[in-house]
Amino acid sequence: MSRIPQPEVHVEGQQSPEGAPVGVVPGAARGVAQGAERGRLRSAAAAFTSLIALAATGLVAGPAVAELSGGPCALPRTTAHHSLGVDSWNSAYPRPVGSMDAVMIFLSFPDSVPLNSPDELAADHFPATSQFFESASYRQFALRPHPQRQWVKMPKSSTAYGIKRDWDSARRSGYLRDAIAAADSTVDFSRYGIVYLVADPDAPGVDADATKVVNLDRPLHADGTDLERVVTVFESHPPDHNVLAHETGHAFDLPDLYHRPTDGKGDWDTYVGDWDVMGSQFGLAPDLFAWHKWKLGWLDQRAVRCVQRSELITLEPVDAARAPGGSLGTRLAVVRTGEDTALAIEARGSTGNDRETCTEGVLLYRVQAETASGGGPVEVVDTHPATEACWDRSVYPPLADAPLGVGETFTMPGTPGERTRVQVADRTRSGAWTIRVTTA
Repeated sequence: MSRIPQPEVHVEGQQSPEGAPVGVVPGAARGVAQGAERGRLRSAAAAFTSLIALAATGLVAGPAVAELSGGPCALPRTTAHHSLGVDSWNSAYPRPVGSMDAVMIFLSFPDSVPLNSPDELAADHFPATSQFFESASYRQFALRPHPQRQWVKMPKSSTAYGIKRDWDSARRSGYLRDAIAAADSTVDFSRYGIVYLVADPDAPGVDADATKVVNLDRPLHADGTDLERVVTVFESHPPDHNVLAHETGHAFDLPDLYHRPTDGKGDWDTYVGDWDVMGSQFGLAPDLFAWHKWKLGWLDQRAVRCVQRSELITLEPVDAARAPGGSLGTRLAVVRTGEDTALAIEARGSTGNDRETCTEGVLLYRVQAETASGGGPVEVVDTHPATEACWDRSVYPPLADAPLGVGETFTMPGTPGERTRVQVADRTRSGAWTIRVTTA
């Protein structure tokens, strides 16, 4: 059994790596009136569709690297927690390329007898989570789960740890130390890139709202391996939809995209709505933004178009599978708007992880590399501010109809000479979207 030191931790959505609080950045520009010009572009559509621009991309392989080839629209990685800069990779995190083994450990407590078996709880999360990443990565990443078959008994009662969403640091540290020590005799931690600690969902002290990724400022050490982060799972049976995909995204340096109300009450989904699992695990279109896929290495520069004037672009839906022959085509168009900011443009369709989407079309969103996780590093642009959609299913109906459809034009607000205009001319038979992006 390995010696387990006292960990120092910070938790996703609460603290930055430096320990400073992560606050909600007030959005002074978020209330700017926006609208779609619904003029039909039929006369231009034929000309647009005759100029199809396709790009190919290859598999990303090998270990994580510090430097990436991003091009002129690649925002720089900043010191912000989970920065969305894509010019370099943060080597403190494992990069999800190739395959990665993950261990799932099931923890019981002296004050409760589990009502479910480890196999039943493992089935709550797998193979669904592996399938999510297989689809999102265009089969470039395989998450291989290794659920343990027996319960690991914790030394203290579940109520002794004070488990809750905003957890007392000392009790949280004690929980992690006890869990790793209890499992160390049966688990070889050196074999795994991710550790999931799953608590008995029926134990009286388990708060189903407390699931988190815990980053360890001082890593735990077991089996000759430093454990720098652990996914602590406190879910009911069955669990929240896509919750493990969301938490696993944090393990790969992806930020929270939801807006957390300061008083804990109010709407959490005002930044991105349904459009990325890092915003809401209940979203109708939970596939990762193309920007996230660029950051993770699943899209390379051949699949990203940097727009600097006026360009005609054919966008393949970001959630569509790789075409026969290995081509991804263009999945992301980017307009650089500042040193640390960009406008991202991608197409979303009802395939893959987005098969339950409410609407299809061309989605626009702002990216801010210097904004920390939880502060709004991505904001979806509502191109139809006067309407909403799917009020009975969407996590945030005002953004459910955010994408532009065929024949629509949207001009980003800004001073004259600094505006970007996006025109959607056509949709091809294969499902791609033909757009014209014009920058001043």
